[in-house]
Amino acid sequence: MSTKGITIRGLEVFEALAASGSVARAAERTGLSQPSVSQQLRNLETALDVELVDHSRRPMQLTPAGKLFRARVENALSEIRAAQSELTVMDLAHVTSLSIGIIDDFDDNITPRLATILADSLTGCRFRMITASSHELAALIADKELQLAISARTGDMPEGIIEYPLARDPFMIVAPRGHTISADNPPAPDQLPFLRYEKQQLISTQIEAQLARTGITYPDRFEIGSHLALMAMVARGIGWTITTPLGYMRAHRFHSEVQPAPLPFEPFSRQISLFTTDDWAGTVPDDIARTMRRLLKNQMIDPALAELPFLEGALTILGGHDD
Repeated sequence: MSTKGITIRGLEVFEALAASGSVARAAERTGLSQPSVSQQLRNLETALDVELVDHSRRPMQLTPAGKLFRARVENALSEIRAAQSELTVMDLAHVTSLSIGIIDDFDDNITPRLATILADSLTGCRFRMITASSHELAALIADKELQLAISARTGDMPEGIIEYPLARDPFMIVAPRGHTISADNPPAPDQLPFLRYEKQQLISTQIEAQLARTGITYPDRFEIGSHLALMAMVARGIGWTITTPLGYMRAHRFHSEVQPAPLPFEPFSRQISLFTTDDWAGTVPDDIARTMRRLLKNQMIDPALAELPFLEGALTILGGHDD
């Protein structure tokens, strides 16, 4: 085997094909024509001297070699995307203190990377970073106990708060693998139980409000405060839930046991933003917002769209015209 002929573009095409099983959907995801997608795959297989995809089956399925290669490709592309994000240089040398809060949804991946980027950009600065729920962060920024907060939008902005939109995070269904849920087949209240987020959480409030608008009532049996515990219960076949792709991507260990799907009723989404007070507006929050958009796109949104092509156009970066 030779590495000659292996390109990042070829690996991205293979990642999209592996997730969708379709040349047409891989073309949509990568922005290439269908003939170009097929050529990229052929070039990659030639370079590796092995068939990665069973071309005789529709939808396409990976060969045993393709399955082994996919895990390596996903890891490699993740590291490349991380490197791209971490090349961001911010001019924060003039900042003497910085306190920032980040929604706990990002603890696994985004928060550690942002912390190291900020630490590298700050010299002689007192730096404080916390993680908390969106409701808690909204209160802290309103009371000026934090200078910046990255969280889901909680509603109308109080006076004196400035918002930098980062991403739109649409809601979706996650069911145990093998359970078919679609727009024509919504979950019935007397079938598989609905697993709720703990009711004091913002995400639960948003979901319950949308369910109320649909007129569908689900028994109030399960209420779970931990996102990963909720995904584990879905994976065990205990019930189904409504979550967002940014939440779903945190639970990668359960992906082989669950089945994501579009909502079977009117779509809705939450907005992730950076918030600050009007006396802190300027280049610092703008620079950090730009960095967060890159991190979200490279580390979560691009991989999510490769795996969940039905989210194309709904899961997206907001406010970053130059990213």
